[in-house]
Amino acid sequence: MLAYVIRRLLLMIPTLIGIMVVNFAIVQIAPGGPIDQIIAQIRGNAGGALERVTGSQSGEAGSATTSGVSSESSRGARGIDPELIKDLERQLGFDKPPVERFFRMMKSYLVFDFGNSFFRNGTVVEIIMSKLPVSISLGLWTTLLVYLISIPLGIRKAVRDGSAFDVWTSGAIVLGYAIPSFLFAVLLVVLFAGGSYFSLFPLRGLVSDNWADLSWPARVVDYFWHLVLPITALVIGAFASLTMLTKNSFLEEINKQYVMTARAKGLAERRVLYGHVFRNAMLIVIAGFPSAFIGILFSSSLLIEVIFSLDGLGLLGFEAALNRDYPIMFGTLYVFTLLGLVMNLIGDLAYVAVDPRIDFGKREG
Repeated sequence: MLAYVIRRLLLMIPTLIGIMVVNFAIVQIAPGGPIDQIIAQIRGNAGGALERVTGSQSGEAGSATTSGVSSESSRGARGIDPELIKDLERQLGFDKPPVERFFRMMKSYLVFDFGNSFFRNGTVVEIIMSKLPVSISLGLWTTLLVYLISIPLGIRKAVRDGSAFDVWTSGAIVLGYAIPSFLFAVLLVVLFAGGSYFSLFPLRGLVSDNWADLSWPARVVDYFWHLVLPITALVIGAFASLTMLTKNSFLEEINKQYVMTARAKGLAERRVLYGHVFRNAMLIVIAGFPSAFIGILFSSSLLIEVIFSLDGLGLLGFEAALNRDYPIMFGTLYVFTLLGLVMNLIGDLAYVAVDPRIDFGKREG
């Protein structure tokens, strides 16, 4: 098993580099760039933004965390002093060839040095860390609740397949499939957050403005009170697929010969279900955990963050892409990709924990 883990860790290196190369190359041919954004701000009388950008990059000419295309010949640069454009390119690191920029970037990323944001005050690490509480709160509690609801419900549906309970719960699952989570979020806002009917839950932020002045019990209550609506919207949108996956996995195992043999030996139904079927049926559910967690943590919550005014990683990445804030774009891509690869390895190790008969260490290659 140790050899398998080491092999997987080594395979992460070319995978991570390949993903970064592809995205870096796409950026080179994409229209626009940070220089164009700064020029647009200059033409919009946003000199303060220019001073903030150039000031944050002073002393970091040719920053290793920059990427993108030169904007000297772009249409947006017409009418702007060429010397100013050259100075901006030098300050942001765009005066270097793309290949050199890429290798400098990856060299810095090896020690998790992502440089400074182009359009925000602070380093990329500081900005990401400031957004983590929101994204971790949404991802962790949503994933936990989805699994706590979906697995028992899926098992129950499999055991009572074709019953009235199965039919009625299938209706709720179809509803969860059909309606995106952000539409549920809008409905919850209208109904319970002062939209048109009740004003029972807060609509903005992860905690109240006076959270620091509250007692510890009151802080806990306030924290979860702010999470009720966004977590509910995410859970409703995510539990359907996992429930059906669990049900189908259990149905497949229940109809196998070893289950009939266990029942013929006189074992109690609960012992058959959880002592034999559960371990085998849960393998496919565990396999989907890493992608489910990463998806909820970094992508599915974007619109939820916007609707409930939660400033998390999803919103950060979206705004960075719009503003061409390359240090944040590539810094978050690097972190998310690395985390996803690690979570996939953890999923494989969880296979062994659930079913010791599986031994990846015996695989060849």
